[in-house]
Parts: sequence; C-alpha cells; structure tokens
Amino acid sequence: NVLLVFFQQESNGKVSRVIRIGTRKSQLARIQTDSVAEKLKGLYPDVHLEIGDNLYTALEKNEVDLVVHSLKDLPTTLPPGFTIGAVLKRENPHDAVVLHPKNMGKSLDTLPDKSVIGTSSLRRAAQLKKRFPHLEFKDIRGNLNTRLKKLDEKDDFSAIILAAAGLRRMGWDSRVSQILGPEDCMYAVGQGALAIEVRARDEDILEMVSVLHDPNTVLRCIAERAFLRRLEGGCSVPVAVHTEVKDSQLYLTGAVYSLDGSDSLKETMQTSIASDNKVEEQVDERVQRVGVTANNMPGPAQDAAEKLGLDLANLLLSKGAKEILTVARQLNDAR
Repeated sequence: NVLLVFFQQESNGKVSRVIRIGTRKSQLARIQTDSVAEKLKGLYPDVHLEIGDNLYTALEKNEVDLVVHSLKDLPTTLPPGFTIGAVLKRENPHDAVVLHPKNMGKSLDTLPDKSVIGTSSLRRAAQLKKRFPHLEFKDIRGNLNTRLKKLDEKDDFSAIILAAAGLRRMGWDSRVSQILGPEDCMYAVGQGALAIEVRARDEDILEMVSVLHDPNTVLRCIAERAFLRRLEGGCSVPVAVHTEVKDSQLYLTGAVYSLDGSDSLKETMQTSIASDNKVEEQVDERVQRVGVTANNMPGPAQDAAEKLGLDLANLLLSKGAKEILTVARQLNDAR
C-alpha cells in the first residue's frame, strides 16, 4: 500500500503537495475536470494540482491520484480497489433538443413528418419513438463537438438530442430549443452529475475530495445506480429514471423499454431519508454503496436510497422487466 505523494518546492521556499488529476482528451472532459480542479484549489489553496490526459490506466498505475468522470459513464460495479470519492451537485439531468438552424422556432411536436432525429442513446430513442411517432430516429456518434458539427454542416438530421448538462458546461445554452421533461423522456442513471474516482486505499485523497459530495445528488444517484445494477442494465438496454428529494422523502421513478418503445414498464416508489440527530457510531470500514464512498454522510440515509433502487428494480422484474430487456439486448446486439 504505497501512497505516492509528490511535493514541490515553490520559489518562496514553501513546499506544497502535488495532486495529479486525470482527464479524457475531449473538450467537455477538460472543462469538467477544470471545474473540479478549481473547486479543490479554492478549498485547499496550498495544494498544487496537475492535470494530464493519459487517462485509461493512469489511476491503476499510480500516475494520477483522481479522475473526473461524468457519473453516467461509470459502471455500477467498479473494479476492485477503486471507488467514487465524490459526487458533485447535479446539473440539470434532463435531455435537450438541439435543432438544425433551418428549423429554428420549432419543437419535436411541430417538426414535419419523417423528420430525422439523431441520438446515440437507445434510452432516448425508445421513449421518443413512442411519444413522437411521426419522427424517425437515427444513430449519431462522436463527442459533443462532432455531433453538433454533423447537425449544422449537413442536412442529414432535423435535430439531435443531447444531455442538457453537457451543453451547459460547454457554454452552448443558446443552442437548446427544448428541454424534455420526464413525461417526454426520463434521463439516464447518474446523468448530469460529475464523479471523482480515486483509489479506495488513498485515505487522504478520499478525505480531501469527500467535501465535494452534494448530499441530495449522492442519495439520488445511489438509488438510481442500485436500480440499474439490479436490472443488470448497461448502455445496451433502454433503462431510464427520474428522482426527486422533497420533504425528507426520496422519490424514484424507473422504467424499462423495448427498443421501439412499444413495450414498457414504469413504476414509482419513495423512501424516507430523514436522518435522526442521534450521534452515529463511527464505523471503521469504508462502506461502498454501488461504487460510491460517502463517509461524511449518514449511513442510514444511504442505505435507504440503495434499498429504494433495489426494491423498485425487483418490482419491475416481478412484472416482466427481464423479458423486455433481454429482447432489447438481443435485438441491439444483432444490429
């Protein structure tokens, strides 16, 4: 258990700790990582942060100390030895419609019949096909910049669907024509939240980033991830959620869909996440819940959130969710 700690001597003779942050090469990844670095810098002015984009095995090889991800990209089971040390306050988790410039002023409802909508997400396509049967949906790939370019520079797509959070972080709010509410399109597990992945044994790094946890976001995302893990869902099947915290209650709506949206199951459950003010016993073990370590938050509330996700998944499974997802997975694999 060697902990690599780097120190750097500043010109004034002061020695500062160096923390290395890993990121992907895309512009959005860099913007997200910079925003986290800024927060850490504000909290720990003496720490020197270095950002590098050699990501994939960097955490494993001790080349970086933490990696910033979009939480929706992280599997519900992390490799042994790694954990999510912080889940930051969630941006708008909903999906957004970005129209081709020639369709300005329109919405999905008012686009002409057979208009082609670009999305790489089975979850979005399944829900929107059912809700807007006059539209056609086609795959569009690439990072945000690439997809916007494909939309604007060609006439293949009338509009594309993207996560509102990514557009906002890129400073492209002005391109959003419509935000899709839960009645049109529920979002992906963890969508809109940033996560910081660390090595589980690096207690000081864990401690350092844990102050960035946003309690409501953590509870919502634990419930969502527990739901997805129990359903054994991944990107290859259409699973969607919607969560809310209101008056110490956590509400979770979850749904599964066939690829064309014609077959679906959707239910809502709630649980209390009120924490009594009893002094909690200090537990030594670092408990991970669906890959998240949140030591500075009441355990019972986290347990309740995790149980809510499991209970809702079990309810859908009892109604036939596994069959719907199996068919969706087979059809998608065959494409």
